[in-house]
Amino acid sequence: MELSKLTTEKRNEKSMQLDQMSTMEILKTINDEDQKVAKAVEAVLSKVDKAIEHIYKALADGGRLFYVGAGTSGRLGVIDASECPPTFMTPPDMVQTVMAGGNGAFFSAVEGSEDDETQGADDLKAKNLTDKDVVIGITASGRTPYPIGALKYARDIGVYTVSLSCNEGSLISQFAECDIEVVVGPEVLTGSTRMKAATAHKMVLNMISTTTMVKLGKVHENLMVDVHASNYKLMERAKRTIIEITNVSYEEAEETLKSTKNEVKPAIVMIKGGVTYPKAMDAIEYSNGYVRDAINYALQHNV
Repeated sequence: MELSKLTTEKRNEKSMQLDQMSTMEILKTINDEDQKVAKAVEAVLSKVDKAIEHIYKALADGGRLFYVGAGTSGRLGVIDASECPPTFMTPPDMVQTVMAGGNGAFFSAVEGSEDDETQGADDLKAKNLTDKDVVIGITASGRTPYPIGALKYARDIGVYTVSLSCNEGSLISQFAECDIEVVVGPEVLTGSTRMKAATAHKMVLNMISTTTMVKLGKVHENLMVDVHASNYKLMERAKRTIIEITNVSYEEAEETLKSTKNEVKPAIVMIKGGVTYPKAMDAIEYSNGYVRDAINYALQHNV
C-alpha cells in the first residue's frame, strides 16, 4: 500500500489500453510522455545548481563524488562516472559509483541487494570517505534502502549529501542536504522507472558532471580540452579542437599534439601563447587548468 501511493507506481491514464494499441500508438504515447521529462527537470534546476556548487568546490579541493544506487539508478551512476576519465581526463577515483550488488549487478540483477540499508552504508565505508567528498543517493522511488543507508552514513560523518528521486516528499530527501525530486508522473508501463524516471535522472547526472567539469576548467568555449585521446576518433577530435581554437593547419596541430604526449591543453597554450611545452605546462599549472587564463599568462611571461 505504501508503494501504491508513490507517483512512480501509479497507473498512467493515457496508457490504460497499452496492450490494445498499434505500434505507432504506443510510440506516440511514449514520446508524448517523454516530452514531459525536460519540463520536470527544469522545475528542479535551482536544486541542481545548489548541488553542483558544492560538488565543484569539493572536487577542486581534492574531494571525490560518489553516486550510490541500485538497479537502473546504480547503472546510470556507472555510465556517468565511467565517461568522466575519457571525456575530461579525470583520475579514475574522482567520480565513482557504489552499486547495490557490486559491479556485476550492472549486467545482471542481484535480487534483494537494494533492500539492505546496512550494506549501503558498509559499501560506502569501504571507500574511506572524508568530509571533502560528496555523496549522491539515486532512487526513482525515493525509498530504496541501499542508497538511504549510504546517505545516512555519509551525513553522520559530515559528508555533503544529495538525493535524486522522482517522487515528491521522498523518504531519501530527509537524509540529504540537497534534495532533488524530479516528478515526471506515472510511467507509460506502470512502475517501469527505467523509462521517464531514468531519463530524468540521466539528464540530471549529465548536468552535474558536465557543469562541474566546465567549472573545473576542463572545457574551453564548448570544446573538450582535457579529452583523453586514446583512440582514433578521440585523436581526431583532439586535433580538430586545437585547429578550432588556434586556426593552425591540420599538420601543425598533429605535430604539436605529438610534442605534448597527446594532451590538448598544452598544445593550445603552446600555439596561442608562443611558448615551449614546459612553459605551457607552467602556465596551465599557474592558471589552475583554465586554458584562457593560461594563454594570457603565457603571453605575459613569454620572455
